[in-house]
Amino acid sequence: MGLELARRGHEVRTAVPPNLVSFVDECGLGTPVTYGVDSQQQLDADIFREWYKLRNPLTVLREAREYVVEGWAQMSRSLDELADGADLILTGTTYQELAANVAEAHGIPLSALHYFPVRPNTKVLPVPLPSAVVGPAWAVGEWAHWRVLKGAEDDQRRELGLPPAGTRAVRRMLEAGALEIQAYDEIFFPGLAEEWGPDRPLVGAITLEKDTEVDDDVVSWIAAGTPPIYFGFGSMPVKSPADAIAMIEAACADLGERALICSGVLDIAGLSHGAHVKVVRSVNHAAVFPLCRAVVHHGGAGTTAAGVRAGIPTLVLWVGAEQPIWGSRVRALGVGDYQRFSSTTRKSLRQSLRKVLGRPYVERAREAAAAMTKPATSVGTAADLLEDAARDGRRHS
Repeated sequence: MGLELARRGHEVRTAVPPNLVSFVDECGLGTPVTYGVDSQQQLDADIFREWYKLRNPLTVLREAREYVVEGWAQMSRSLDELADGADLILTGTTYQELAANVAEAHGIPLSALHYFPVRPNTKVLPVPLPSAVVGPAWAVGEWAHWRVLKGAEDDQRRELGLPPAGTRAVRRMLEAGALEIQAYDEIFFPGLAEEWGPDRPLVGAITLEKDTEVDDDVVSWIAAGTPPIYFGFGSMPVKSPADAIAMIEAACADLGERALICSGVLDIAGLSHGAHVKVVRSVNHAAVFPLCRAVVHHGGAGTTAAGVRAGIPTLVLWVGAEQPIWGSRVRALGVGDYQRFSSTTRKSLRQSLRKVLGRPYVERAREAAAAMTKPATSVGTAADLLEDAARDGRRHS
């Protein structure tokens, strides 16, 4: 998104977690401001990976509060400085409330990229509910989230010279006219675009499609044999990388398949594997996925979109956060299936792979790919919307 806006001649300033500073710099947007805590450490936290094991509600509340407000004051100061003279603040799904307060203090519009549905709707529900209580249930959830953040938000607003907030953050953002761009395709959530209207446009997944140093080598390896099954878990923590790779290697050997494993952040130093397996850190999904038989991943929004765009079956082995939602969407589309990674075994992986490699899933995956928004269209539409929001903000300032 930043690269597209820069290409259009805009000045783009970025703020990212410390572990992503070098990555953003390498992408060509200049050195960003350090923003908050190490995001990889957040993903490694128990409250993210094993929240379902926490039985005491007070423990959940305490750990959730500590998790979401860590670094809040530093992020506010960094963003406050970065926003000086800006026409618009673009934030992600997390810490949107923090960015909204800074935007309010500077009198500029706020826009956000959402990677899954997080606003009240009738299409995506954490638990099945009667239609009459869907709206109130969302309101209760938003209120509870605000109470978790309220202490940090009150301190932030005081430092920014803003009055105390009397209503939940989501309501304030919506009343201020925040543009919330939905960076996923309507094919996953039929009817959602009509329900939400123009303030939450569904534009499709926004992807970098950045080449890596190993892409050519990987393409050559793929061409030398049968199309492999891709395995990757992005930034997700895995308790034992050695056991995970051994399980993948064995399951693929049982099926006579080759495996391309992208280790991501996993420590794989010194691990050995069979000739039917290739292990690399990362690849360009857009270039490599269409050359594979299927993709197996954690269920991140971007990887899910890349797999469906490639027209091949998907198996989601989810770890946490919203990943089960994407797994359920993959199943509902008929392009694959999903299960929890922590309960996956060699046998269950073999069975699931055999299932998604079947003809019905292969054919449905090809059909679904044709309905996906093209990457260039997604980022172009989002950039148009952001430019419009910035212009509207200048007219009303």
